[in-house]
Amino acid sequence: MNTESEYDFKEGALLLFDKPYEWTSFDMVNKVRKRICTYLGVKKLKVGHAGTLDPLATGLLIICTGKATKTIDSYQAKEKEYVATLKLGATTPSFDLETEIDKTFPTEHIDRALIDKELLNFVGELDQIPPAFSAVKVKGKRAYELAREGKTPELKPKKLVIKEIEVVDFKNDELVLRIVCSKGTYIRGLARDIGYALKSGSHLTTLRRTRIGKYSVENTLSLEEFEKKLN
Repeated sequence: MNTESEYDFKEGALLLFDKPYEWTSFDMVNKVRKRICTYLGVKKLKVGHAGTLDPLATGLLIICTGKATKTIDSYQAKEKEYVATLKLGATTPSFDLETEIDKTFPTEHIDRALIDKELLNFVGELDQIPPAFSAVKVKGKRAYELAREGKTPELKPKKLVIKEIEVVDFKNDELVLRIVCSKGTYIRGLARDIGYALKSGSHLTTLRRTRIGKYSVENTLSLEEFEKKLN
């Protein structure tokens, strides 16, 4: 938390939180807003987040209050770092654990040498098709709304940049990666594409955002820790 402005919520504070598993980013914003409004004795306060995390992801979520909400776009544009766990040999429609496994694939041919070779192709500028289960709008509706209706939304590829991709661990068909990327990167989509590149399948089982620009998850607060600072 920015200690110089941590209680100057109306003028604008930059707050760093560690988003819990299964909470939406908006859940976090709403809970923080409620605590601050109670603390200030006000009914309304501008509060927003700088970059959505999926409910099944954890890690750094930047929340801005008051006049600082005007700077949200600048934080959203910053470089992001994630640690992701991929399960090789199986896919899901959502590319993560939101949906059940729909297909399985062989993995006997996958070794560390093959992984290192194929990951080289994912560094640099890429065209990525967003996941069907995403918030991208298609003819006025969110793609995930169409996907949950059993429809296949037509999604156009988007340009993104992968600055770094590093193997943290690989065993028992689980591949742990550290990824540094640009705004707009879907790590679930990256899991899908890496599975294809390895001539198999893959889906995301855990995802943690560890950095946005210069801000690290190591400097975050939980909601409980934040509440104690307000008391």
